[in-house]
Amino acid sequence: MITLPFRPLTTFLVLALSPIPALHAELPVIAKARAYLGSETALNAVKSVHYSGKIVRPNPADPAKPDSLALDIIFQSPYRQRTVRTTDTDFDTVALDGYDGWHSVRNRKNPARVRLELLSTDQVKRQRALVQENLTFFRGLEREGGQVLDQGLTRLDGVACRKVAFIHSANIIFFRYFDESTGRLIMTETENGSTTREQGEILVNGIRFPKRIINSSKTAAGKEQTVTVVFEAITLNETFPDRTFAIPPSNGK
Repeated sequence: MITLPFRPLTTFLVLALSPIPALHAELPVIAKARAYLGSETALNAVKSVHYSGKIVRPNPADPAKPDSLALDIIFQSPYRQRTVRTTDTDFDTVALDGYDGWHSVRNRKNPARVRLELLSTDQVKRQRALVQENLTFFRGLEREGGQVLDQGLTRLDGVACRKVAFIHSANIIFFRYFDESTGRLIMTETENGSTTREQGEILVNGIRFPKRIINSSKTAAGKEQTVTVVFEAITLNETFPDRTFAIPPSNGK
C-alpha cells in the first residue's frame, strides 16, 4: 500500500470526532490486511521505503498525449519524507524533516534560480500523517494519538469490503476498503473525496507493493481528473543522510 505524498487540489472537509478511547483492541481486518502484504517480521523491519518511477497526468493542451514526469519518493522513520517531481524545466521537491516541512522549485539548468517556502503547520501535519501511513502498514496510529474506526461492511466492485477510517485529525482521514475475506486493499478514499486504487504487484523483501497507483479527484471546477503513478523500482531500508530532508539553502549551493 502507498498513500501519495501530494494532495489533490480540493477543499478538505472538517469532521467532528469523538474522544479517543484510552484502551483499544486492534480490528481483526488489520491483522488480515497486514498478513496479505507480508509476514510480521518483514513488515516490522521496514524503516524506509524508496520509490522511483513516473507520474502520468492529463495534458490540457493535448488530451491524447498525457504528460509524463519522473518521480522519486522517500519515506524514512521517524517522520522524514522527500518527494521530487522532475519536469522539463524544474526539480519540484516537497520534504519533511520531523516538524520542518518545505517546498522548493529549482531550475534544472540554473540551480541558483530557486523558489523555497516553508510548509504551514497544517501541511506539516499532513506530511507526518503520510509518513505514518506509508511505513506502518495499517498499525500503530492509536499510539500517535489517532483513531482507527470500523465503518462496517459495504460492497465495492462487487466485493464484500470492510471500511475502516484511519483518523489522524479532524481534517486528515483515510478511509480504506479491505476485502473482507482476504484483507486485500481495494481502495483508499480521503476526507476530501479523492480515491486511490492499486494495480499490479511488485514483491520486495517478501512484501507486496503496487506496480501502479490510480488517483482520481475533482478540480476546483468540479471536473474529474486522474493521475497515474507507475513504479519502476522500490527499495527498502536504505539509510539516507540528514541533508536529504533538511531545509536547503535558497541560493542553489
